[in-house]
Amino acid sequence: MQDLKDYTIAATDGDIGEVKDFYFDNEAWVIRYLIVETGAWLASRKVLITPLSIQDADWTQRRLHVALTKEQVKNSPSIDVDKPVSRQHEMQYLGYYGYPYYWGSAGMWNAGMYPGGFGLPGGPAQDEHAREQNAKAERARHEDDDPHLRSCKAIIGYHIKATDGEIGHVDSLLINEQTWAIQYLVVNTSNWWLGHKVLIAPEWIDDIRWLDKSVSVDLECASIKASPPYESSEQLNREQESNLHKHYGRTGYWLVETVIEHKK
Repeated sequence: MQDLKDYTIAATDGDIGEVKDFYFDNEAWVIRYLIVETGAWLASRKVLITPLSIQDADWTQRRLHVALTKEQVKNSPSIDVDKPVSRQHEMQYLGYYGYPYYWGSAGMWNAGMYPGGFGLPGGPAQDEHAREQNAKAERARHEDDDPHLRSCKAIIGYHIKATDGEIGHVDSLLINEQTWAIQYLVVNTSNWWLGHKVLIAPEWIDDIRWLDKSVSVDLECASIKASPPYESSEQLNREQESNLHKHYGRTGYWLVETVIEHKK
């Protein structure tokens, strides 16, 4: 996550601004929005950018190219990112850009919708009247929903509690660059013993106490202590992930996703 901080968001006709934080869905554990601070061209206003609009990532130049124009961003609904984002705000935002709602279906994103594959919003793909009717129905059904959106930056430092004691704190988050899922929490254990950084998957979390700033996991201290260390300077590969899941006796998320895909 820290690697993506200050990445430039590039529209089709110029730069929008730089990434400062993310909103993640603490039920699906996926990044829903990038919080982008615009430059002087928009009075340093902060705007939300959905990963659905990202068409290409230039990791070398630290740039994320989005299928949006600067004019679209300029006229987008104003959202106070210092306050919780309501479902009404999300509906207004997604409706403005012409993106379908992501909630109400199985999986991280809605059917037929995924980062990098949705295209420039606002096109004639759907009849305007039908889209408006669908939007009204969705607003009525979900206007009081809790979006479960949390700041990624805010969760850094949260204490990790195993079933038999504290074991470390959240040091960072590892984001899947294809799905924008939060694949792992990077846990720093050095304050509890002369340890190292380890990875814990969101599926192994029992509870998050936002007021206590703690994350409870369904793992024992000794098991976490003996888990494969994580080296942030190296690219995480599938072999390392397999070893991690094997250590904890858990099924890899990639195997679960394959089974679901086959059932479809």
